[in-house]
Amino acid sequence: MDIKEFVAHSIGRWRSQRSAHHLAFGHFEAVQSEIDIVSLSIDDPEVIELCKMYSIDPELAVSPFRMSWEGQSDWDENEAVKGTCILVPVPDPAQSNRGKLLRDQGYAEEIAAVGDYYLTDDGTFVLVTAYERAAAEEKIWFVNPNVRCRVSLIKTSAGTGVVTASFSSEIRQTS
Repeated sequence: MDIKEFVAHSIGRWRSQRSAHHLAFGHFEAVQSEIDIVSLSIDDPEVIELCKMYSIDPELAVSPFRMSWEGQSDWDENEAVKGTCILVPVPDPAQSNRGKLLRDQGYAEEIAAVGDYYLTDDGTFVLVTAYERAAAEEKIWFVNPNVRCRVSLIKTSAGTGVVTASFSSEIRQTS
């Protein structure tokens, strides 16, 4: 599987159940949410702007997409968990299963970020992103075309300690 196939398999509306362990606080959190993943055109102004931010030629990008989410956490039931971000994969020309993933908003910190991704032989997408105060490692794999799993670790910026560990099961909503 390459990044184009992975993104194509991910397009759609997903219902997510996430369990997160916030080790720093000794707290467990359950989050239910809906995630919308939609394709964007390579010439979308937001895609071009994100590429320019990282001095990347937009012609090198493939399968850009927008991910939006809205859900409810049992940690703070009065506030919705929601957001949106633009993601632009830029494959490594020498290795089709590796590349960079540009984001206008990160996962561990709400700042623009660029991570390194690779796809394993079994189709697992692995993303490692260094932020200013943290590092994130995410793995996503498909159980079948309409069920996927995601594991995320938020680590200290040095990568030596785990701050948060989470597991999500995501089911595509079909009509």
